[in-house]
Amino acid sequence: MTNSLIENIIHEYKNDQESVYQTWFLNNEDRLKAFRTIKSGINDVIRSIECRSFGNDFKGSPLEIVITAISEQKQVFEGASHAFFWKPKLRIPDIYENETNQLAFGRFLKSCTQASTEKQIIEEIAKLDKVQIKGLGPAVANILYFLHPTLFPPFNTAIVNGFNFLFNRKIKLGSWTQYLEMRESILEFNEKHRSFFSKDFGAIAGLLFEVGSGRIIIPENAEHVMKLDLRSKSDKSRKKRHKEVIEDLEAANEHSEMQYHLARLGTSLGYKVWIAQNDHKREWNNKKLGEFSLPSLVLKDIPKPVLDTVALIDVIWLDHNQEIVSAFEVEKSTSIYSGILRLQDLSLSLQANSNRFYLVAPDKREKEIKAQLLRPSFCQTGSISLSYMLFSDLRCDCDAMCKFGHNSSVLDKIAKTVVHM
Repeated sequence: MTNSLIENIIHEYKNDQESVYQTWFLNNEDRLKAFRTIKSGINDVIRSIECRSFGNDFKGSPLEIVITAISEQKQVFEGASHAFFWKPKLRIPDIYENETNQLAFGRFLKSCTQASTEKQIIEEIAKLDKVQIKGLGPAVANILYFLHPTLFPPFNTAIVNGFNFLFNRKIKLGSWTQYLEMRESILEFNEKHRSFFSKDFGAIAGLLFEVGSGRIIIPENAEHVMKLDLRSKSDKSRKKRHKEVIEDLEAANEHSEMQYHLARLGTSLGYKVWIAQNDHKREWNNKKLGEFSLPSLVLKDIPKPVLDTVALIDVIWLDHNQEIVSAFEVEKSTSIYSGILRLQDLSLSLQANSNRFYLVAPDKREKEIKAQLLRPSFCQTGSISLSYMLFSDLRCDCDAMCKFGHNSSVLDKIAKTVVHM
């Protein structure tokens, strides 16, 4: 394939407003939040394995939280959880009932979180591969990507298909050796075309995904697309993608509206307000959200990695001593898991136990919130006082709370809690 043809393909991919590149890779808000919360979730997986409390099924395990948060990261990660479902008849992936394999998986994850070079991680991959855990293959690379996005690309069927079409190769699923071969070619290609892509392999992985799924047609996949009638599937995919883009825009607007109400309420109650760093330029009611916010977030005795995560929490109220009173995560369409993890991360970093934390979500997500808050892994947190509010209540009662409220206790009028039995 000539350089000019490759560049045309890359331009088509990058300029398509509904491509993975535009809808996910450049969507820094969700991406930044995802990396930090997924890494926090991986640490929970490691701890649960070391404490022998991981469980014997994917469902209900801390790994489910991590993989679900990954699979919710737009189209390129759809289906990421399938490889980790426990299939009892096939005994795969054999990390739920085999303690030796489970411990090996935990050691692998821990080593990868602590590693700083590709050589170290490749050595850990070789160790894991040597154990030959049945059913546990390169799908784990999706976890690696969120730990080391500039070193390891994600991995799924569509990405492999796109790679084979674009590079005229025959890489197969299920082999760590072949994944590493694919990675080497991606590294070389990404470096050669660095001006078009990024150090983060999410950009090029998105291109491979679009080619592999038939959304971008190239000479090498044209026959395959026609033979398998992927054209009609591609058309359906385009319509689905268009619908998702429209829904994302609507979600962003409603998200800003809720931040606006919370900021206005916090200000009227006499608190200083922090709006998520990446949302300062968003607008609602002809006002930039940053107008309600402190210019920078300064918190005492909180490590910088945690502060980086806290700075992305949607709304925080602080008292005159710059101490956190309440924190709010607005979950219009993003993962409930992620919101809980960020608030939990903040809670564990604060010594005081008088703080109140809230999820703010659409009415239609109330059942989902209840289900997540009743998960064993969240029930055991103990130190976090977590309630939730619905959009309709905040929207309807904000003016009244601004007028008659004296402090954060006014939220008790609309906040709800989940009772653990």
